[in-house]
Amino acid sequence: MAEKKKKRLVLLDSHAVLHRAFHAMPGFTSPKGEPTGALYGFLVTVLKTINDFKPDYIAACFDLPKPTFRHEIYKAYKAKRPKMADELSSQIERAKEALELLDVPIYEHEGFEADDVLATIVEKLKPRRAGQEDLEIIVVTGDLDTLQLIRLGVRIYTMKRGIKDSVFYDEKAVIDRYGFGPELVPDFKGLMGDPSDNIIGVVGIGEKTAKTLISKLGSLEDIYKKLDKGEEEFIKAGIKPRIINLLKENKKEALFSKALALSKRDIPVDFSLEDSRWNADFSSEKLKDFLMEHGFRSLINKVVIPAGDVKISQTSICSTSNVEHETKLAFWLLDSRKTNPSTNDILSEMRVKSLETAKEKILDKLKKDKLNKLYEDVELPLIKILEGMQDKGILLDVDFLKNLSKEYHKKLDSLQNKIWKLAGGEFNIRSPKQLSEVLFKKLEISPKGMRKTGTGAISTRFSELEKIQDRHEIIKEIFSYRELAKLTSTYVDNLPGMVGEDGRLHTTFNQTGTATGRLSSSDPNLQNIPTRTEFGRAVRKAFVAPRGWSLVSFDYSQIELRIVASLSQDKKLISAFKNKADIHAKVASEVFNVKPEDVTKEMRRRAKIINFGIAYGMGINSLKKNLECTKEEAQKFYDEYFHDFPGITEYMESTKSSVRKKGYSETLLGRRRYLPEASSPIEYIRKEAERMAINAPIQGTAADIIKVAMVDVDKILKEKKLESDAKLLLQVHDELIFEIKDDIVEKVVPIIESAMEKDVLPKVTTEVDVLVGKNWGTLRKLT
Repeated sequence: MAEKKKKRLVLLDSHAVLHRAFHAMPGFTSPKGEPTGALYGFLVTVLKTINDFKPDYIAACFDLPKPTFRHEIYKAYKAKRPKMADELSSQIERAKEALELLDVPIYEHEGFEADDVLATIVEKLKPRRAGQEDLEIIVVTGDLDTLQLIRLGVRIYTMKRGIKDSVFYDEKAVIDRYGFGPELVPDFKGLMGDPSDNIIGVVGIGEKTAKTLISKLGSLEDIYKKLDKGEEEFIKAGIKPRIINLLKENKKEALFSKALALSKRDIPVDFSLEDSRWNADFSSEKLKDFLMEHGFRSLINKVVIPAGDVKISQTSICSTSNVEHETKLAFWLLDSRKTNPSTNDILSEMRVKSLETAKEKILDKLKKDKLNKLYEDVELPLIKILEGMQDKGILLDVDFLKNLSKEYHKKLDSLQNKIWKLAGGEFNIRSPKQLSEVLFKKLEISPKGMRKTGTGAISTRFSELEKIQDRHEIIKEIFSYRELAKLTSTYVDNLPGMVGEDGRLHTTFNQTGTATGRLSSSDPNLQNIPTRTEFGRAVRKAFVAPRGWSLVSFDYSQIELRIVASLSQDKKLISAFKNKADIHAKVASEVFNVKPEDVTKEMRRRAKIINFGIAYGMGINSLKKNLECTKEEAQKFYDEYFHDFPGITEYMESTKSSVRKKGYSETLLGRRRYLPEASSPIEYIRKEAERMAINAPIQGTAADIIKVAMVDVDKILKEKKLESDAKLLLQVHDELIFEIKDDIVEKVVPIIESAMEKDVLPKVTTEVDVLVGKNWGTLRKLT
């Protein structure tokens, strides 16, 4: 059985970190003269946290400026603290903007402190499960109040001085420092008080005496129970009569102080682990603009454009030496969870001092796991192919983009004015807070069925606004504005500045950046340009062929559905592909129980959603949302689908069972994805792993097929001495983009097509759609 890998959640005690940074860096200012020390220190901590801890999930917790329940029961609570400086208050708001750009969710709740929010989240997740750590939680803070949250599976990472001197606390570290466990930290404060919070404790009892009392006699409740029985146990413990009298006289104060120090663990915070998943495609270009605006130029190199799985400050594997590159590639192939491994990662895990030795050990393991063929025949040859693609680049029509920029900015202004008119006034459309107030307070749009953020505000994420798009015409305009704004900032305005001296755009392909085996690209990421809208298709027109050449696209047709048919061996799906039937119409006919000729466009549309959804682990609720139907209807479609295609049912169940036994899933070529979480006793972790177990062989096999095609096409073009006249430029999911001389297009297309369509799937053929043109946005079928 494969070793279990813990999922990791990082919780940011944001206020504590900001306060610490504010006092550590008082002299920092932006180019405009605004104070930025707290913001800079906070961002350094957040980026370092992501780099060092590589979280699966991340969330930020904040205090709110209004009084808490502690102020209500104790007016003097924190009374000695000076009022928050305006310089810090403004930076807290900037910090929230930065978190929004990083797509890190924020949790806060009126009447409670960030400590209470953190405690409630930890309690809700309950990482302690019979000594089994399925979920590890790291709380990043500058405040030792959070030590009380430590338990098995929860650690505290706190700054001792400034923002650089940090220390980890687990249960042992707390015991080493205080002489008692984390659960007794509130009792400790109940005795000695906390001047920073103006908690009085027992006047006359200091830190040393408080430690002695608790380490020898237990909690405050235990201490007073023992005191009720007499003083003998206290005298044996070496407690002086003066201290005993202080305890007797100040029982009420001690217990009340403990209550103030104890973090609440049951406040109404709607925390979602899924919403906190650290794989969001955050807007790195907007974040870079934010950093430049505040004068944080040194942090810009720590942020790269996300490619597939988001990574911070990772160097492309293609830029390293051959030994290092090949070793990293083999190490990643051995366990694809370890994306973009560093040399230190490899040396540390393999317990060796040189890459050469590490490589030998890794290659031996690849042979044992029967992954050496995939490594030698596919991944290794791909290195040179990717380097050639990077060096060649793709020609960019900069003038076209400049004109498009003017057009899109005018369109943005027009959309903004239209939105303002519908809203009855001006506001910042990009601000979730302001947008929420306009939609749900000013316009009084019903938020029924929508989720809330950690702050209790109604979410304005795309997925949530989709639910209310029919309730007001402003929603449609907001969607258009957001799409256009992202396209404009990410591509239209950004790409011209990234063009090389040769007039071509040189993206970086990363071979080890995803857990599924798919390639990713960055600087810039050319795999995420939308194609379903007019705005997105227009951007693709900027990618052009030089005079005398054409761009030719070879795109695998419905490759993932063909893989589903092959893996599941479902007879109906296999038959549909063999007979070249419209697969979505075929499924519609089965699910809706109508004759093929009676299938409507709407039925086919819904069948397409069902095809791609259920096969990849989509549940009833997700199906309901995507089909825009009732839960009862979704359940009916779900049941009908599996009744009509029993092979898929058997495949899904056997896959889950296999992963539970072996600890990993496999593609047709043997590529593994380790999923030990499939055996987790925690349901939501197990369910997510099972969903990935079903999806990984599908996506992974698609990745294998396109990689094999790249290697085979490269080989055949060289054999026929055509490599100088037909150049592979881009790989985008299931599509290969070539630059081919006009006079040999008709000769070369069948050669490439034949190499890509060779039999790789049992019982199911692969087909390639070929399009030709002078730019990527207007490709047409070859005539």
